[in-house]
Amino acid sequence: MIQSMTGFGKATCEYGNKKIVVEIKSLNSKQLDVSTRISGLYREKDIEIRNELSQKLERGKIDLSLYVDNSGKESVTQINQSVLEAYYEQISKLSVNLGIEVPTNWFEVLLRLPDAMKTETVEMDDNEWGEIKKAIALAIEQLIEFRIQEGKSLEAVFYSKIAHIGQLLEDTAPFEMERVEKIKARLEENLLALSDKIDYDKNRLEQELIFYIEKLDVNEEKVRLRNHLDYFLETMQHEKSPGKKLGFIAQEIGREINTLGSKSNQSEMQKIVVLMKDDLEQIKEQVLNVL
Repeated sequence: MIQSMTGFGKATCEYGNKKIVVEIKSLNSKQLDVSTRISGLYREKDIEIRNELSQKLERGKIDLSLYVDNSGKESVTQINQSVLEAYYEQISKLSVNLGIEVPTNWFEVLLRLPDAMKTETVEMDDNEWGEIKKAIALAIEQLIEFRIQEGKSLEAVFYSKIAHIGQLLEDTAPFEMERVEKIKARLEENLLALSDKIDYDKNRLEQELIFYIEKLDVNEEKVRLRNHLDYFLETMQHEKSPGKKLGFIAQEIGREINTLGSKSNQSEMQKIVVLMKDDLEQIKEQVLNVL
């Protein structure tokens, strides 16, 4: 079963008075491209987190956010009382010495001064990191589930488009012999019109006609195209992370369809080839999202 590279996962955990949130978003990318936004308290674990993401998610543009949600919780920022007292004493002395009135809005003045507020730094312990790891694992699991669901939608598209190309390939059969007969009839008619004016070697002409008609034969292209269609479905069903390989197979399908179009030399067949190309373009667009 294929997976999409698009996904989202979110998990939370609580430790002490903190609510810790992990969010992971994934989009399609040719390689693994990880970017992280981690709260300063947990930044030392950045490499460990990246390793976990690369092992579990394999490929895609991965964005991870790890932060503390302080809404509804006590703030760890506090007034630095000792610093404010020192400022108050200095301002009061300056007021007496310089004959300047003391401010009436003491708190507004004092709280603007440097170091008036202090933030308590709480170091992370092993138990807290253990809870965060569980949250990261849960968010990754949710993202993978999202990818699997998206992969089912992609599978449905691929089955539909591959089946339609296969049906269109069968639809070319009635026009193949018709176009050869028309080409032969047109050539014979033109030669008949010239036969009174020039002499030509009929045996050599027959050889050239056979060679020309053989060049219009598309049986090999049809066989290869059918094989590529089957190989696409087989790869999709049985291989893990087949995105890049499906892209290569789609290119080969395109080559055979293009050759079929260049050899068709018949309007109805060319219309069918255009429909094939339309289906193939939709396949190529969606393959870019496959893991």
